[in-house]
Order: sequence, then structure tokens, then C-alpha cells
Amino acid sequence: MLPKKGRWSEQDRLRERHPEFIRAKRKHSAVESDINALEQHGLDRCPDTGIDGFRRYVSLAVLGTNLHRLGTLLQKQAVQTSKKAA
Repeated sequence: MLPKKGRWSEQDRLRERHPEFIRAKRKHSAVESDINALEQHGLDRCPDTGIDGFRRYVSLAVLGTNLHRLGTLLQKQAVQTSKKAA
């Protein structure tokens, strides 16, 4: 359920202050940042059709992002190792 825009009734106020609603709202924002990261790396359009193609495309996008993160970690580790050796 999405947050209500405009004036809140007492029922809206109670619903949006419920811990489960707050948890779901925070989780949604994490998904938005992941989607933005994928779009920044050129994965903003899905050329495949159908649900199977979409799942395959998203899986490959997540794999690509994970490889990118691993590469960044390995580069940092190599820099730290070279600083210790020097």
C-alpha cells in the first residue's frame, strides 16, 4: 500500500505509523536505489519480451551489478596490499 497524499484522517495516520507499513516503505526505497544503479549502467530497457525474458534480463542485470561490486572490492584490496608492501 502506498502512502496517502494530502490530508490524513485518523485511520490513515494509524495505518502509516504501523511498524509493518514503515518496514515496507523502507524496503521499497532500497529497491528504488537498486533500480537506479542498474539504469546508470545501461540497463534501463528490457529488449526481451514476456515474463521469462524479463526474469532472464533482470537476473543478468543483477549478476552484472554483483560483478561490478566484486571488481571494485578487488581493486580496493589490491591497493591496500600494494600500500602494505611499500
